Amino acid sequence: MSANVPINFACGPYDRMAALERGQVKPTGITLNYITLDHPRDVFDRMIGGLEFDASELSASEYICRYAAGHRDLVAIPVFPSRAFRHSFIAVNENVVKKPEDLNGKKVGVQLYTMTAAVWIRGLLQHSGVDLSSITWVEGAVEKPGSHGVPSAEPLLKPVTRVRNESNKSLSQLLEDGEIAATIGALFPNSFGMIAPHIKRLYPDFKSAEKTYFRETSIFPIMHLVAIKRSVLDQHPFVATSLFNAFNDSKEVALRQMRFLGALRYMLPWLPAELDEIAEVFGASGGDPFVYGLQENRKTLEALVRCLEEQGMIRSGVKVEELFVGIRGQNWKI
Repeated sequence: MSANVPINFACGPYDRMAALERGQVKPTGITLNYITLDHPRDVFDRMIGGLEFDASELSASEYICRYAAGHRDLVAIPVFPSRAFRHSFIAVNENVVKKPEDLNGKKVGVQLYTMTAAVWIRGLLQHSGVDLSSITWVEGAVEKPGSHGVPSAEPLLKPVTRVRNESNKSLSQLLEDGEIAATIGALFPNSFGMIAPHIKRLYPDFKSAEKTYFRETSIFPIMHLVAIKRSVLDQHPFVATSLFNAFNDSKEVALRQMRFLGALRYMLPWLPAELDEIAEVFGASGGDPFVYGLQENRKTLEALVRCLEEQGMIRSGVKVEELFVGIRGQNWKI
């Protein structure tokens, strides 16, 4: 009897991955070592910078940019551990910004210009009347001075005005002090609310805005995908399909547990109402907001590629099919 292939997989502690993490779901032919890392930036920097893992969660934009630049050491499967609407992640100084167009000509803080959250937000702002080329992008950490991680980003293909935050302040403090007009990204500044009443969300009723956006576009923005080292797949091609099926099985466990209301699994008092809303909004995917697969996510992936092209981060002509390894067969249950 042949031995299983050992795979080291690094990912965040998501509910949809929990069954894999604790060994309740086991990928066929694989002995999985699930390495839990709380901060995605740590996973990305270690995978892209040093290929430390056999497979990992990875920034969708960074993977696509690397692929478009000719790097082929990593191969993605259409599994998306992290997705998020981003209307709620635009913080503004309401003394100077009351509507999207007010951002024109301003300084805007962002953790990393190339991060997926920022790509989606800029696309949203561009279609709301913002001239992205007029903005000075200030890169840095949100809650402390200095940089956000140690990324290995590809060079941009068109000029963009971006500078590092070299002050002794965090982006949150710069926003509070009026030195930048807004922040975008994957974190919301802690200056929001009681600390600094003039710091507001650009979209106060963000939930309604995000639901409208989804109904109009069918896009639930993808943040992260799963990438596997090509050297692993060259030696063991079955690993891609085995992992894909296991990720789906793990997510199904999480969905069943979330929907069991005999005792609330999560600290959400109105979870039943939230589940009803999810079933309504995501009815086309059977009430599963985190559906995996290439065809099921084609529209969202093509929108992300288009944003990357428009923002000068990749060449034109990248097809979503070439970004992912093929998944073979069906996940039969007998």
